[in-house]
Amino acid sequence: MREFERIFWIVLDSVGIGELPDAADYGDVGRNTLGHIAESRPLEIPNLVRLGLANIAPLKHHAPASAPLGAFGKGSTRSPGKDTTTGHWEMAGVLLDRAFPVYKNGFPKELIEEFEKQIGRKTIGNKPASGTEIIKELGEEHLRTGKPIVYTSADSVFQIAAHEEVIPVTELYGMCEIARRLLDGPHRVGRVIARPFAGTAGNFVRTTRRHDYAVDPPKPMLMDVLAEHKVRVFGVGKIHDIYNGRGVEEYVTTKNNTDGMEKLTAAVSERASGLIFCNLVDFDMLYGHRKDVEGFAKSLEEFDCMLAEFLPQLSLSDMLMITADHGCDPDPRWATTDHSREYVPILAYSPGGGAGVNLGVRDTLADMGQTIAENFDGEIPHGKSFLGDLRKQHVLK
Repeated sequence: MREFERIFWIVLDSVGIGELPDAADYGDVGRNTLGHIAESRPLEIPNLVRLGLANIAPLKHHAPASAPLGAFGKGSTRSPGKDTTTGHWEMAGVLLDRAFPVYKNGFPKELIEEFEKQIGRKTIGNKPASGTEIIKELGEEHLRTGKPIVYTSADSVFQIAAHEEVIPVTELYGMCEIARRLLDGPHRVGRVIARPFAGTAGNFVRTTRRHDYAVDPPKPMLMDVLAEHKVRVFGVGKIHDIYNGRGVEEYVTTKNNTDGMEKLTAAVSERASGLIFCNLVDFDMLYGHRKDVEGFAKSLEEFDCMLAEFLPQLSLSDMLMITADHGCDPDPRWATTDHSREYVPILAYSPGGGAGVNLGVRDTLADMGQTIAENFDGEIPHGKSFLGDLRKQHVLK
């Protein structure tokens, strides 16, 4: 018999909780996303604290909960890298032997020339940049010339921005498919991303028709195992794209964190069983990369408020797991806007048990995926399940 009929898994994109032992290899010594945001001012996050967030690592202005409502711990990333794909894949049981490539100086000339040849247009940009900033910088030139804007970031991504009235979205998607075929071998980036935008000069805005083209994960990973066991997986946000759609046949995209939590909440009444897997991207996209400490703090508080409405809807046979995929410390002491190589928090809550269990420091993010796999009678290639720790507490109750 399954311990939990339904598991809600929320990834707070970029909400790391302190440097990993190998942070020096990434230039990330001292970076601590949650820790530094908590230092910036008192955070109003009572629900996360009650679940056990401050029991994982010190958070200024917050004492550890004396009786945490959830199980708590932190996860180590074993794969090299510190990007979205690496973190999410490891959660699902895929450990990489080498990091996805990143391009701090833009893509090689020969790669861009071949891309331009195949799409029949010249491009502009070809450098790391913030998505909102690069359309401010190059949007007018794009309107004038029709040249798509190619750019990257600290993540392993090849991004193409185009105004919807200059390059129709269907054509933009076709360009991304061409790029995805080209970007293989040593240039096998984690994701190719379509970034359509609209508006006029000085008022450009990205539209909601973003689309990611990910590398296909190796088999078997968590979603493959769940599919074999006839477990329904419902993706919220960019989950479907991260795993290239495999095993996530039902999904919804989201506009922002609020929209994501609304769709996650709707799933409580719409889905009686299975895995509901959600990525909340605002922390990363809007605040981490933009070095907006106060925006990040407010976003955490907004999530905590939404969590207050979500938690009472869970039943005895539900489990909620909250984690992150990496860090993106916005503290101004570090000039970089890159992701940071950090531990991720792990909170597991069920009205049916698991309160106060210290999960400790997990050797790999795959421990979370293995816990979910075991719950649904499966097994993934890596990770050690902590389902037994939750079950023991459940029995004691």
